[in-house]
Amino acid sequence: MVLGEEDFRPLAEVAVRVGVNLQPGQTLILQAPAAHAAAARAVAKAAYAAGAKRVLTLFGDELLDRVTLEMAPEEGLKAFPKWLAEGFLQEGEAGAAFLSIIGGDPEVMRGIPPERLVMTRRAAQEAMKPFQMLTMSHRVAWSLIAAPSPAWARQVFPNLPQEESEKALWQAILRTSRADGPDPVGAWHAHMRELQARKARLNDLGIERLHYRAPGTDLTIRLPKTYQWVASGQKRAVGYPTAPNIPTEECFTLPQRDGVDGTVRSTKPLFFAGQRIDGIALRFEQGRIVEFSAVDGEDALRQVIETDEGSHYLGEVALVPVDSPIAQSGILFHNTLFDENASCHLAIGAAYPTCLTDGDEVRSDEDLLAKGGNASFAHVDFMVGSAQLDIDATTRTGTVVPIFRGGKWALPQGA
Repeated sequence: MVLGEEDFRPLAEVAVRVGVNLQPGQTLILQAPAAHAAAARAVAKAAYAAGAKRVLTLFGDELLDRVTLEMAPEEGLKAFPKWLAEGFLQEGEAGAAFLSIIGGDPEVMRGIPPERLVMTRRAAQEAMKPFQMLTMSHRVAWSLIAAPSPAWARQVFPNLPQEESEKALWQAILRTSRADGPDPVGAWHAHMRELQARKARLNDLGIERLHYRAPGTDLTIRLPKTYQWVASGQKRAVGYPTAPNIPTEECFTLPQRDGVDGTVRSTKPLFFAGQRIDGIALRFEQGRIVEFSAVDGEDALRQVIETDEGSHYLGEVALVPVDSPIAQSGILFHNTLFDENASCHLAIGAAYPTCLTDGDEVRSDEDLLAKGGNASFAHVDFMVGSAQLDIDATTRTGTVVPIFRGGKWALPQGA
């Protein structure tokens, strides 16, 4: 199945006008796999139609990345081009928007020694840390969209012929990204209004801690004093509403770094850095992961957790009901952008400063830690939602409020 620019046009419009909400005269930095050049051209046309000053495109190739991981010496894996990191930071500080198109083979790095993956990822994380602070503080507009690939389609629909599997995946991407109707941009604005209303009800509760209960899960999560729930469509801190992930169904916040206790078990596989991690089980004491295991990919999970000291803690708490459109599709996408929006999830590693009411004051890891958040080079989401998940909130007044029952919202509409 060969998709052309016109096929990608609806999703490109959503990415430009909603995802990064490109402003007239703004530069767009676009990253895409070389195989998705048609999608990149569709985005560029949508961006220029929206008034972009310039679209700067960086193409990559995951098979070339694998060659590097297989053959480069360790000193090469530990290096990251300084000019590239500085360029991203300079463009971000100058007000550019950043959009990535993803959609490769979910298991392209299977068989690569995890320690080699860690070397190259750590080098990139260290070099890009100042730019990461801009994105996680939402001081630049950024977003992700997806396009189908043959390898990804085979993973998602293994029982279909190749061309049919690619068509089915593309249709699923369009549908879950709300880009399959007559007015995708309007549909997104309506969706963001709903998310913002849900977020406001959560914030009105004044939650002190959350209690998760499900098979293999009995977890208590305290929230920092200045936490806030956020969702797609917020204006802080970039100044205009954006949708950092397309699709998105979540309301999320950050935990108190030392306020997580108990056990949690994952409910969906995690596909991270081209590797599959499944059956995750974690135990926390005073926020820190003190025990972990995985049925599949335990070495890869160990490398995630041992990225740095901060990766032994959580940085995100996200609520997504099991009746969300992505969950109702019944599709395991083998891609976190989609799978996390079918399930409540938690993230190992860094917190988003925008999840603090005083997050605009955060300019360093030390600032974030001082406000109760977590700092790390890592930020890896894993799914914990199911039809057996119940979540209760204890408010600052001591009232216990049901938030989820059987994996669905139980929060009263008037809360």
